[in-house]
Amino acid sequence: MKRTPSPSDLILQAGAEVIKGQKVVLREKRLEDAANDYAWRCDEELARLDASIPLRVPLSLFLADYEDELRHPSQRRRRFAIETLEGKHIGNLMYYDIDEDKGKAELGVMIGDRQYWNQGYGADAITTLLDHIFETTSLERIYLNTLDWNTRAQQCFEKCGFVTCGQAMRYGNSFILMEIYRSSWQQAKRRISPQERNP
Repeated sequence: MKRTPSPSDLILQAGAEVIKGQKVVLREKRLEDAANDYAWRCDEELARLDASIPLRVPLSLFLADYEDELRHPSQRRRRFAIETLEGKHIGNLMYYDIDEDKGKAELGVMIGDRQYWNQGYGADAITTLLDHIFETTSLERIYLNTLDWNTRAQQCFEKCGFVTCGQAMRYGNSFILMEIYRSSWQQAKRRISPQERNP
């Protein structure tokens, strides 16, 4: 069963937020992540899973934009690197389109390092972030869109407590809309066991 993080799990390192889960650590993004992020964004299979086009810009241009975004972060988005407990950067997680008036935000996750697929790292990252959001913000609803054919992702989200609430077409792709509310999170946490977590 997923435990609620204690205050000691949420630490500040040089002003940067770090949140510890059972298998992963979520930390704020930094410039050293750029090489992995560039490689993952250029990867055709990862782009297909994200319903996007592989990145084709030069690394130098990507780095310039990356550094600018780190210097001027958006108030409507929170981005985290996913690390193993040993400190290896394996993916990214964020919540964005934050609407505090309506109490909602969208979630996005990617385990870019294939060595860590199907081992529960993605699910632990998601549940750790949900704990953080519902315990430290006023947001009431977190939602996401996943490709309708990506059943592996849908199963992971279901195990994290998300429920299907609709469908949408965007740019020629069919998506499943899933959501979780603060009011149902405590119940969802009681259902999740470590053995069930498969990203």
